[in-house]
Amino acid sequence: MEISLTDSECADVRGRLAEFARASNDLPLDSEDLLADAEVAGKVLPDRLVRALRGFRRGGNDTGALLIRNVPTDTALPPTPHDGYSGHWTEVPVATFAQLAVVSQLGEVIAYADEKAGNLIQDVVPVRGAEARQENTGTVYLELHTENGFHPHKPDFITLLCLRPDHGRASHTVVGGAAEVLPELSAACTAALRRPEFRLRVSSSFGAGADLRTEPVAVLSGPVDSPEFLADFHTMEPLTGAAAAALDELKAALLRSLRGARLDAGDLLVIDNRTAVHGRTPFTARYDETDRWLRRCFAVSDLRRSRGVRSPGSRVCAPLAVIGLSGTHPRTEEDARCSSS
Repeated sequence: MEISLTDSECADVRGRLAEFARASNDLPLDSEDLLADAEVAGKVLPDRLVRALRGFRRGGNDTGALLIRNVPTDTALPPTPHDGYSGHWTEVPVATFAQLAVVSQLGEVIAYADEKAGNLIQDVVPVRGAEARQENTGTVYLELHTENGFHPHKPDFITLLCLRPDHGRASHTVVGGAAEVLPELSAACTAALRRPEFRLRVSSSFGAGADLRTEPVAVLSGPVDSPEFLADFHTMEPLTGAAAAALDELKAALLRSLRGARLDAGDLLVIDNRTAVHGRTPFTARYDETDRWLRRCFAVSDLRRSRGVRSPGSRVCAPLAVIGLSGTHPRTEEDARCSSS
């Protein structure tokens, strides 16, 4: 699904968001006062966009994604951060408030101490030396995955706001929705995907936690006609032969049905992390301060569920080592034997 702001809507919203940003420019991004201001700023979004966002939050769609074009961003941008960390949010005030205003219609902002220093809005840029990594800093094909699917409080929604596209305009963010692929799967495959015969390895972007595996989980759960979807084709390990075959069949079906979007400046992609996986096609970076630059922000429908792992007044989940992630354990020789069976 795609919706685009008109030029007049974009100009009007840009001016009004700039006013909100000026009124909040002394506040840190993780201030509850700033986030409350951003929720109020959500009221300046066009009514048709608000309806689309709230409808997507409630019922989603078959693709698992909503693309918003012509979102207001700042007329002058700083250099693309070379290390994956930009400066104070006031360097891109309009983009910051535009993204938070959209997120306010989806749920509540959440972040993770282990990832990107716990920043509520994260910079997704290529980093020299990290080209081959299966992380947001790489430039190779990024495998289809559920974002932070290993985490007990994974995001329900992902928002990606493009400030700069890649030079060659070659990179596509791709999405695969469970609703579109399920009819293509065999009964045996679907049954196997519903059994807890898969483990997820914690992402390497989570630092020390990357040696942990989850307890066995299912790829599909919940209602037959509208299931929850959890997969990662880089870190998911099938524990039986049937699970491995089902995962291969699922991946093949997803690759046949993928939807791709070439994000340009002002494009904001919303992904339903409960019903869709996403990835990215490769691109070439120049490392010249004008490379591809996305800003990422996560949201959950119910922030209270994570209150036990967050400090009072914070939106950032404590490190996995502090949480004591229940059911996880280091990889063992037995794991290796199971995943190769």
